[in-house]
Amino acid sequence: MANIQEVAKKAGVSVATVSRVMNGNTSVTSATRLKVEHAIEELKYEPSVLGRNLRNSESRLLLVLIPTISNPFYTEIINGIEETAIQNGYNILLCETDSSVQRENIYLNMVKNKVVDGVITMDPAINVNKLNDLARQYPVIQCSEYEEGGVIPYVSINNELAAYHAMKHLIKIGHERIALINSDEKFLYARQRRQGYNRALKEYQLPIDEDLIYHTDQLDFDYGIQAMRHLLQLEKKPTAVFAVSDTLAIGALKELNESGFQVPEDIAVVGFDKISFTNMTNPTLTTISQPMYKMGSTAAMMLINNIMGKKVESILLDHELVIRDSTLG
Repeated sequence: MANIQEVAKKAGVSVATVSRVMNGNTSVTSATRLKVEHAIEELKYEPSVLGRNLRNSESRLLLVLIPTISNPFYTEIINGIEETAIQNGYNILLCETDSSVQRENIYLNMVKNKVVDGVITMDPAINVNKLNDLARQYPVIQCSEYEEGGVIPYVSINNELAAYHAMKHLIKIGHERIALINSDEKFLYARQRRQGYNRALKEYQLPIDEDLIYHTDQLDFDYGIQAMRHLLQLEKKPTAVFAVSDTLAIGALKELNESGFQVPEDIAVVGFDKISFTNMTNPTLTTISQPMYKMGSTAAMMLINNIMGKKVESILLDHELVIRDSTLG
């Protein structure tokens, strides 16, 4: 493979002149530029992207942090980030934190060491103080999960309003005893979705029964099974269940099916996210649709603009209630 010195020799110019041509410097005459371009084409010279990026003090890499690769919720967000990054001359480095402090420190140090140009984080368990410290000097965007009242720009949805819409749908079709399968309320999204649950019950003058509220440690499918198993042991069983993620809702559906309950005739189920599997469940799952691809694409564009020194504002995107068979008999 040819190098820059060979290109310069063939074109009869200096290495510096070849570099100026490749960087679009307007001080090079059109005749000289033409000679250099012909030499590059004949020799099939491909400049080192790494070398150019190092000279420009940039990596053209965006760090993307997710808590786990196993949750399909992140798939479409990552697709949105990656496609937008590539369209703008960047690549992404996807890292799973597993909510580990050690991993978190390693990955955030990549920003400080300029291995990456900025970071998009989706981990609700990330150390907010460390993230805020990092954001004072480096480009940081929060996607989906964010700090309420924080200074770091974010893109998300109105979780409280979305949960309220899910609950309002269940109440309007006749349900009064509605269970909530929520995750740990130390996370903002869990608190906000609980607020939407409470708001709907209060608006329709229905009691908030703590026996109907089950908290899980994680959003995994198995935890949805455990939650539903617990709720089915209640003396007064719920007639409907609102789960704060589709993975939990799908686990709940599995337990209901295996326990001989008919959905939605015996118990209706609503999820949250609209991951691809929700159209394949039995019955298909009513859910809150988050604009996951758009969320990722927006986060990537926000980060790139931040890297370029542009002012970035937080954005709340629209959600949609998708009504399917799990609430319609």
